[in-house]
Amino acid sequence: MWTGFYVGLNAGYTWGANNNLNFASPLAYLSPAASSIGESAAYAASAAGTVGSLSVGNSGFIGGGQVGYSLQFQEKFVVGLEADIQGIASGSSRATTASAAPWGDFFLSGQTTSVQAVSRSVDYLGTVRGRVGYLVIPTLLAYATGGLAYGGVELNAAMIQSDAPAAFNVTSSWGASSAYSNTRAGWTVGGGLEWMFWPNWSAKVEYLYYDLGSARVNLGAAGRFYNENDPNSGSPYALYAPFASARFNGQLVRAGVNYHFNWASSAPVLAKY
Repeated sequence: MWTGFYVGLNAGYTWGANNNLNFASPLAYLSPAASSIGESAAYAASAAGTVGSLSVGNSGFIGGGQVGYSLQFQEKFVVGLEADIQGIASGSSRATTASAAPWGDFFLSGQTTSVQAVSRSVDYLGTVRGRVGYLVIPTLLAYATGGLAYGGVELNAAMIQSDAPAAFNVTSSWGASSAYSNTRAGWTVGGGLEWMFWPNWSAKVEYLYYDLGSARVNLGAAGRFYNENDPNSGSPYALYAPFASARFNGQLVRAGVNYHFNWASSAPVLAKY
């Protein structure tokens, strides 16, 4: 009954297991107008204005198809191999935050304002998995599954900071941004139930956990605009660019239907006349 090739469709929902996007260091500028004490204070203000972790999940409805092969042996055991791929609707998430922190030394003081914007997404997800199952009854299969997972992921991060020294009227600004897009490979594990409700037709419910690993983007400096009233304008300003990282892992629950060809089943015996 269970031996043979099959194809099918599935639909369900997926959600991220780790929704944090982390900034490893602030985007800091050090004015040559400040003393060494002031430089440290400016960097500390930049760090204080940087949110270290933003929540950007990736969840949405999924839908796709699968193809596989099963082998039934010793009446109650079924092993097989299955491959699937599905798209994810609304699989992206964005977050923006703004904050401000004062800084100063004996000669100069001001305020550093920081704005951070991030987004990430999983656009599609596929797996190639082994399955090992036990027939609770001849038409109901309980199985465990695991193997390769892969998916198309995107990660974007941008940061803008501005500094308003108390002695001047015009604000200086600087910023950085970066984007990452790639197909990542990882692993998946889970389990499910499959019911043969009609000859050659089965329905299944399945849970999977997947992990595509972590991605990192380095935010290169995008521009600096100097205060026209700053007597040190035009002097070299030091920029420390941050990097951001996120982990692409999650869970999914889906239902599906399969059509079994049963090509490997015994052919019917035809009567001879």
